[in-house]
Order: sequence, then C-alpha cells, then structure tokens
Amino acid sequence: MDNRIVVLVTGCAKGGIGYEYCKAFAEHGCIVFATDLPQRAHQLFDQTPPRVQTLELDVTSDESVEKAVETIISKHGRIDILVNNAGIGSSGPLAELPLQVVRKAWEVNTLGPLRMVQQVVPHMASRRSGVIVNVGSIVGNVPTPWAGSYCASKAAVHAMSHALRLELRPFGINVVMVMPGAIRSNFGSATVENVRSQEWKLYKKFKESIEERANASQSGKSTDAGVFARDVVKQVLRKRPPRQIVMGHLSGLLSLLSWLPLWVRDLYFSYRFNLNKKI
Repeated sequence: MDNRIVVLVTGCAKGGIGYEYCKAFAEHGCIVFATDLPQRAHQLFDQTPPRVQTLELDVTSDESVEKAVETIISKHGRIDILVNNAGIGSSGPLAELPLQVVRKAWEVNTLGPLRMVQQVVPHMASRRSGVIVNVGSIVGNVPTPWAGSYCASKAAVHAMSHALRLELRPFGINVVMVMPGAIRSNFGSATVENVRSQEWKLYKKFKESIEERANASQSGKSTDAGVFARDVVKQVLRKRPPRQIVMGHLSGLLSLLSWLPLWVRDLYFSYRFNLNKKI
C-alpha cells in the first residue's frame, strides 16, 4: 500500500502560487494533483515534476469538482490534503464595479472552496483524517479601497474557515487558513488587465490609483511565490498544522492596522490611495 500523502491543489496556473504549492509538496515526496480550468490544465508545466499529475477542475462547476475528486479517490483511495487556492482578482470602486464581476469573484473565491470542501470532506471523514487549507488574504481582515469586492470574498473565506475548523474537528480533519500578504506571481498581472478594460464614470480621475491597487502585490518588495509556497507547505505538513498562517510582504503592516482604531486605518488608506481630497 502506498503511504505517500495525496494532495489536491486547485488553481495551479503557471506562474501562480498554486503552481509553486505543487512543486513544494512534490519535493516533500507527496503525490500531487495539480488542477486548473480545462483549457489550460494540461499545459501547467513545461516539464511535469515527478509525483505531480495534472487534472481538469473548474471550482465553479459541481460536475467538474465531483469528477475530479472521484478520479483521485478511484486512483489512490483518499485525499489527505486539499488546498483551496483557486481565486481571481476583483478590483474597482464598489459603487461602479459591475455586479457580474463581483458575482464571478464570489463564485470562484468563496463558493469554489466550499464546493470543494463538500465533495472532499465525506471521504476525509470516513478515514477520520485530513487537512483542508483555505487560502484567504490579509486584506480579508483589513479591506482596502479599490478592492472591496475581492476583500469581501476573502473575508467570507475566513469566516467559513473558522466555522469549519470547529465543525470538522470531531472527524479528525484539520483546517488551516492561509492569509498571504503581497506575493509576487501572475495573479496581479491578470487583475491589472481586467481593471484597465473598465471605463469608470464617477471615479474616472482615480483610474491610475485603481490600477496601482490592482498591481499592489507585484512590487519589487513582494514576497517570491516559491519562497512563500515552500514555507506554507512545510507548516501544513506538520503533525499538528497551525490554524492560521500569515506571511508575505505587507502582512505585518496590515495586521497592525487591523488592531488600530478605524480612524487610523482610514487615514492611512485615504492617503495611500488618493482619497484624502474631495472632488
């Protein structure tokens, strides 16, 4: 019987954090299923690392999620670790951001992880063992201007994770919430492209500031995705994984802001994102 840990990672597009999670788990000898949307699932790696297999999975589709989970269970009989990493950006002023953009972010970022949990948990519960890693964001705790939709979708992931951590305890399933700070990956680039395609009305004068926020995680000081992923994986593989992992550029500053009075936070963000003057 193969005793290697079986890991399922969602959202593994090339150049992203999920891509790095897969490589890091494989380096620890795990059997890894790297999943992504059907149109790119089989082009994730130029050369697929040993112990990594690619699989089609769309977290917004019940049928796709069920098929992927059953494929892994039929091959290995279990899923030891689920990493809910799939996510998309959603930047722009909430008063103008099209609701279809907001709805898509919630479908991927919030309902996607829950859809995965509902498919995987019965298998983990039957074995009284498993780890679920939900990837939130530091801005789920400290929402910023120009990214209210994304921040809210991640705040919901945090709330669900806290509830799941207790609800799944009787079945021997651990829940780890990861809250990245600014991590350098292809995630920010995709978000900027989406923002640039929008035409703002009320906030036309803030276009540059909005685009800057969309690209905030990609500065030169941002934490390298590979470094971040290796550290997270190391902690997740512990016999007793932590309940929460907070790391990455700016995570310390934003954590501090979460404890300070709201007027301090408002003052900081209003100057940071050019909202300190009336039009």
